[in-house]
Amino acid sequence: MNPLAKLLNQTLGPVADMLSPAGKRLYFPYGGILGQGAEAKKCAINATIGMAFEEDGSPLVMKCFSSKVNLDRKAFLYAGSFGMPALRETWKKLQIKKNPSLKGVTYSNPVVTNALTHGLRIVAELFAGRGDKVVAPDLYWDNYALIFEEACGASMETFNTFKDGAFDADALKAALLKPGEKKIVILNFPNNPTGYTATLADAPRIVAAVQAAAKAGKKVVVVLDDAYFGLVYEKGIHEESLFAEFATLDPNVLAVKLDGTTKEDYVWGLRVGFVSFAFKGATAEQLKALEAKAAGNVRSCVSNITSIGQNMALAALSDKDYAKQKREKYNVLKSRYATIRKILKKNPAYADAFEVMPFNSGYFMCVKPKGVDAEKVRRQLIDKYSTGTIVLSGLIRLAFSTVPSAKLPELFANVAAAINDLRK
Repeated sequence: MNPLAKLLNQTLGPVADMLSPAGKRLYFPYGGILGQGAEAKKCAINATIGMAFEEDGSPLVMKCFSSKVNLDRKAFLYAGSFGMPALRETWKKLQIKKNPSLKGVTYSNPVVTNALTHGLRIVAELFAGRGDKVVAPDLYWDNYALIFEEACGASMETFNTFKDGAFDADALKAALLKPGEKKIVILNFPNNPTGYTATLADAPRIVAAVQAAAKAGKKVVVVLDDAYFGLVYEKGIHEESLFAEFATLDPNVLAVKLDGTTKEDYVWGLRVGFVSFAFKGATAEQLKALEAKAAGNVRSCVSNITSIGQNMALAALSDKDYAKQKREKYNVLKSRYATIRKILKKNPAYADAFEVMPFNSGYFMCVKPKGVDAEKVRRQLIDKYSTGTIVLSGLIRLAFSTVPSAKLPELFANVAAAINDLRK
């Protein structure tokens, strides 16, 4: 094992036990090219880094590229494996503003990722090795299995998502208390595919379930997939990330927050996300060690994240109209959510064709067809009604984020009609 990896593991202490074998081996190469380059930054002549500059010292950039981007040409330079310092600082301040419970909580600086999926892969490689159990609700985004099981060799262990219209925290607790010293649990609110966020009643029960496992001596890595954070449309919902609760819960609980601009700020192609770490009693050195392992992972696979994307994100987040524009776009989705509620209320007969799964937030909602296979309904919707949907875990996922309000009545009418066609 590289001496730098050994040093990081020693710094982490008992938390290092939560790392996968690959996670234990990861380190950030502070020496080598990067370290030597950092030492040379203030030199009069710097012949260290693999970028090119004009004779006047400005970035050497072709006009056919620079003319398409309304940013300083420095945006074409490498951003570094940790991400742009100014963007990391800005995002952390926004995290605290959006989650007031984080004020005063000790947690890492966010490390920039190539959006949420890349962040999940980093987390999987850091913590999920062969034989590890990844606990998730049975209604989960199918990419989790591809990342944690197929790519990293861990195994998914699901629990019942809903009970009596609420999140089934008892099922989560039972799954966490099953044999095994280490558990990785993924909580995704608002949830993909269901569009459900934990309510004020759900949240303490979820935290208590994790705490019970920690008190039983289990090492628990809690991954908060906050991709759709903030898109909440009802009262009585836990509007903050559960990261704040888990960050100070127990020394046996390591909280990992994944978030980003993709869904929150409606820039799906920008590919700028973040990963943050926390655990009770964490020192600044331990948090920096986790940042270094994450950045080492970035360095080992993509070197660093798009500098243009990071510069665009920083400029947008710093714009005086950012909050106003974000609220305007949020209201578009909230209006569609309200339209769906009205459609379902006006058409009680739909209850004969499908069951509406609990939903209160996000981009999606799901229905469960009655008496017919969901995949057959999906095909019927395409073939007869020119309507595209997604089938996951026996449910039909409807992305109202992509459907204009005027077409929502037709969407639900088509779903009911397709189910009734197949039941005849």
